Amino acid sequence: MNRILVLVIFFSFSLVVHRTHSVEVEVKNSLIIFLAKISNGVEPGLSWGWNPSSDPCKDHWQNVDCDSLNTTVTKLFLNGQNLAGAFDAALLCNTKPLAASLTTLALDDNNIAGQISGEIGHCNQLTQFSVSNNRLSGTLPESLTALNNLKTLDFSNNQLTGLIPNFDFSHFDKFNVSNNKFQGPIPNTKGFVQVNSFVGNSELCGDPLANKCPSLSVTTDENSKNSKGVSKNQVILYIGYAILALVFIVLVIFKICTKNKKEDKKVDAANKVAAVDESVSKASAASSEFKGGLSKSNYSVTMSDDESQSTNIVLSSFIVLTSPAVDGLKFEDLLRAPAELLGRGKYGSLYKVIFEEGMVLVVKRIKDWAISGSDFKQRMESLYQAKHHNVLPALAFYSSKQEKLLVYEYQENGSLFRLIHGSHRGQAFDWSSRLSVAARIAEALAFMHEELRAEGIAHGNLKSSNILLNNKMEPCISEYGLMVINDLDNQTPRKASRTGSSSSAFNGDIYGFGVILLELLTGKLVQHNGVDLTVWVHSVVREEWTAEVFDKTLMSEYASEERMVNLLQVAIKCVNRSAEARPSMDQVAIMINTIIEEEERSRVFDPQSSMSLI
Repeated sequence: MNRILVLVIFFSFSLVVHRTHSVEVEVKNSLIIFLAKISNGVEPGLSWGWNPSSDPCKDHWQNVDCDSLNTTVTKLFLNGQNLAGAFDAALLCNTKPLAASLTTLALDDNNIAGQISGEIGHCNQLTQFSVSNNRLSGTLPESLTALNNLKTLDFSNNQLTGLIPNFDFSHFDKFNVSNNKFQGPIPNTKGFVQVNSFVGNSELCGDPLANKCPSLSVTTDENSKNSKGVSKNQVILYIGYAILALVFIVLVIFKICTKNKKEDKKVDAANKVAAVDESVSKASAASSEFKGGLSKSNYSVTMSDDESQSTNIVLSSFIVLTSPAVDGLKFEDLLRAPAELLGRGKYGSLYKVIFEEGMVLVVKRIKDWAISGSDFKQRMESLYQAKHHNVLPALAFYSSKQEKLLVYEYQENGSLFRLIHGSHRGQAFDWSSRLSVAARIAEALAFMHEELRAEGIAHGNLKSSNILLNNKMEPCISEYGLMVINDLDNQTPRKASRTGSSSSAFNGDIYGFGVILLELLTGKLVQHNGVDLTVWVHSVVREEWTAEVFDKTLMSEYASEERMVNLLQVAIKCVNRSAEARPSMDQVAIMINTIIEEEERSRVFDPQSSMSLI
């Protein structure tokens, strides 16, 4: 009897060993084939120790992590390995032992093509799946939404298309699908994902993007997780787009017809100019109260009855954009009101204009800008349409051959420059506030770059004095798009957008933002006693005295040196001498928001921080 029991145990043990051996072989073969496919047959794994005669865990295959017992593969790190083959999720996720243990799949910064197939849903232990900066295409499978353990999903900078599946965004610590070709409405993020996660997809709409979805578009709901429901929603969505296209065609035809009618009315409007000329002379006389001397300009103001009833009030070259703050504002009112010179710069002057009813506006005066009136008007309309909460919009503008005027709402809390260096010095400006300001500016600038890149409209003169603080002390980028691009070539912005000069302007914005980050971190002026801030920072970092860079007030409040160093690294990337080596503003915004997330997590898990809340 004992002999039989021994035989049973022996055969059972042999079966287990055989089964374990077969599992190991299956995992090894799957990994080797997967690597061969994404490396396009070059098999770089041979130089990493990936081969059938060794074990991934016990022999420590390069770029492979295993559990603490070295028995199962848990993580694959293949970032930046010059892989240029095709991604095949089935090779990993249809291998059951591997699918049951794999938690991290990182393939960022390669040149991998192909599609993400539905088999990815079999890897149900994944917590991180990142494939940013590749050439993946096709649509995202619905099976991704079933990966309930997923905390990080990064598909940014690929060529993915179609609808974004209805994820439960509350699961994610990081979610990013920016710079792809996704279409249609964004599923309800419930506030868990910010705008920078979706930028760079021109056909996406809905919160948190500023691009609102058409009223006929269909928003996804909880039932969209069902594949049949998704198919139905897509059909309805495409029908909606077809109807919108038809409506658009009808509107174009209507606009052409009404334009012809307006041409007929222009003859009548010309007869009314003489009556207005008398009011012009009065307005020119009243303009002497404008201390900046605008009365020297030759203003020509004409207005027809039809124009006065339009959405924009048109006084020849003076246009008031639709805004409750300046409802009914006329050019004569602007000239008549007393003004205070706030400052003069290389490209123009700034005035504070105070009206009798208490309204306070700011007028930016730009002289000798070599841009035609029609190009300037188109530029201002493009800027007005590209709305962002943290970008100060122009309320009105005037254009003549000699000069341009732009009207803004006055921001009584001054500029970021003053907050860092000037009269706001007594006001608390702690590390968290500075980090928040940096993130808001980065997101706003990334948004404007995305919206206006095709037209070549960058900010052109980004600096801390052009970042104003609204009544909630939130930063607002002012004077966006008021710099001449490639001034040496005397090119208009429209022409410059077809050359490399517009690209250099966007890169210049990134450099300017990097300098602002350095001001926030150091508390120092950009130029002080002939020393440039960027040069000084580089020299200190090069000598490995990095801690000496930071503002002493930040150090005294025990701000996290680790996260200040992280933000400093972002700033140094932005002010890289090579414009091509600088990150995009989308990437900068993501990096800063990552630092904020780390800051927030540290507060939650820091015992001292918790004690301070008791």
